[in-house]
Amino acid sequence: MDRTVARLNIEHYRRLLARETDETRRQTILRLLAEEEAKLNDTPPPNRKHKLR
Repeated sequence: MDRTVARLNIEHYRRLLARETDETRRQTILRLLAEEEAKLNDTPPPNRKHKLR
């Protein structure tokens, strides 16, 4: 779930960056985006091995 939240936040911040013109706000969004990307890179992928019965 943490990976899903990080991906959604990344998408959100990228959309904000696309329309934000204020440089101070852009810098804040870029920082938040970098933090979420780091979270995504630090979080191991979910274990998708399921045993069939």
